[in-house]
Amino acid sequence: MAVSDPIADILTRIRNAVMARHDSVLMPASRMKLSITRILKEEGFINNYEVVKGKPHRVIKIYLKYGDKNQPALSGLERISKPGLRVYAQRKEIPRIYGGLGITILSTPKGVMTGQQAWRQGIGGELLCSVW
Repeated sequence: MAVSDPIADILTRIRNAVMARHDSVLMPASRMKLSITRILKEEGFINNYEVVKGKPHRVIKIYLKYGDKNQPALSGLERISKPGLRVYAQRKEIPRIYGGLGITILSTPKGVMTGQQAWRQGIGGELLCSVW
């Protein structure tokens, strides 16, 4: 079945897997999903990820991260820009999530990056999601 919003799909799959305390989650691969997953790993929200070559399509396997007392490293994921309402921000308008404890993921002309990286490079873009 075709998904109308693949970014919301990846966020929902991760959110549901964290709530169910799964060790990993599988989802169809795309370049945008791989970019978001790479950022989540770099920022320490997930342990690791790998691209599994499946028969019909490639699949991303994300290994979720839990801390002491089985507390998830991810406490929230929220989609900002949606297919029906795109949200763009200039450099000065990039939001800070929980005073810098969370991150904003943007799609910029120079690729998918965090809000802090985009701010340092002086560019804005489409606000994809926020993670904390």
